Amino acid sequence: MIIGYARVSKDDQNLNRQIDQLMAYGAEKIIQEKFTGTRQRRPGITQLLQTIRAHDVVVVESISRLGRNTLDILNLIQLLHQKQIKFVSLKEQMDTETPTGRAMLQMMSVIAELERNLLADRVKEGIAASRRRGVTVGRPRIAQEKLDIAIRMYQSGDYSVKEILATNQISSGTFYREVNRLKLKKLKRKDDPSASHN
Repeated sequence: MIIGYARVSKDDQNLNRQIDQLMAYGAEKIIQEKFTGTRQRRPGITQLLQTIRAHDVVVVESISRLGRNTLDILNLIQLLHQKQIKFVSLKEQMDTETPTGRAMLQMMSVIAELERNLLADRVKEGIAASRRRGVTVGRPRIAQEKLDIAIRMYQSGDYSVKEILATNQISSGTFYREVNRLKLKKLKRKDDPSASHN
């Protein structure tokens, strides 16, 4: 089966152009959604992954419809490949079953690796900047700085938990304890507005 995926970010945007192109390609089923591409977890992508079967074809108008983050896009395309799904992007003329398509996928892998390295460098630079300002960076302090960065990455919705843990070099247990601690703190503030002033 040829399955199309069409996405726009806002409710007032129109999907017709994408749908027309997907139908012209031969899409037998089209999954549509209006959801920001900055979020890795989206209802339409979840539906797509639940719908596809081995040897199906997933087609999009443009790679950018899959998201805005190279890492997320690459991870999704690689997941499709693992499930024996052919991926086609009309705008980029990408077909993962052709030598050109596979080469494009390899180039995306290089770019994604560069993004990982740049992110890791930014984390190191942030810690170094704290040291230059005279902030104590003993073990507990460094751990908290890493947790703060990890939480910001998590709240942005642009990174998977695996990427967050690898970039900040923290354990999943430490990360989820901090996430739960902040959730509990937020609930306490909601139940007791005066708590935020204490």
